[in-house]
Amino acid sequence: MRRADRLFRIVEYLKARRETVTAKELGEELEVGVRTIYRDIADLRASGVPLTGEAGVGYLLSPNYVVRPLLFDDEELEALALGAQMVQSWADPAMAQAARRALDRITVVLPDSLADNIRQSTSYAYPSAGKPALQIDFTSLRRAIGTRHLVEFAYIDQNGSSTTRRIRPLAIIFLAPNWMVAAWCELRRDFRHFRVDRMQELVVLDEKFELEPGKTLDDMQRQCEEEFQKKSPSATS
Repeated sequence: MRRADRLFRIVEYLKARRETVTAKELGEELEVGVRTIYRDIADLRASGVPLTGEAGVGYLLSPNYVVRPLLFDDEELEALALGAQMVQSWADPAMAQAARRALDRITVVLPDSLADNIRQSTSYAYPSAGKPALQIDFTSLRRAIGTRHLVEFAYIDQNGSSTTRRIRPLAIIFLAPNWMVAAWCELRRDFRHFRVDRMQELVVLDEKFELEPGKTLDDMQRQCEEEFQKKSPSATS
């Protein structure tokens, strides 16, 4: 995380809370040491951010400190709060934390009356007992998409047969209650969807892949659309 982003995140985190927050808690949230937090707090104070507190006790941001507001109506705020809860309930821990950060970022720039609407939301999403158990590191798989790393894993199909796959992961898709990874399969030399809960022994390889014509997510979506059109009743009428 860039230092400028970290400083802004500290302000967001403190603004979203009305109680004292320790340097240790901030450090755990931002994945840095307490000494880094102490330096950041000093820099924020020097820039005019109204912070009270001290090392070993904790810090509190003045409730009068105003961040540029965003305008949402009540239903938009309800949707944002519910969406963040759903991500926290169904996604991996890193994505769940990102959802909390995003909700904090929205909360801190709202007037108090609207911020209270988020805090007192009457829509909830809890983890379901039907949520499939995952046997792989979902965060590593998801991040491999962004870094374009090839991955290998053992895959158990619906009949219980196992194969070893090497894929180019292209996208993560949520089809409740299952997560799917859309990919170019090196074994089948074609696009495939894999249920994440049927993947085992995932290894993110050092090898990266380039976006080649015919093997990209756009190509996959185009192929799916063409296949859907062929199967639709209007295509044969």
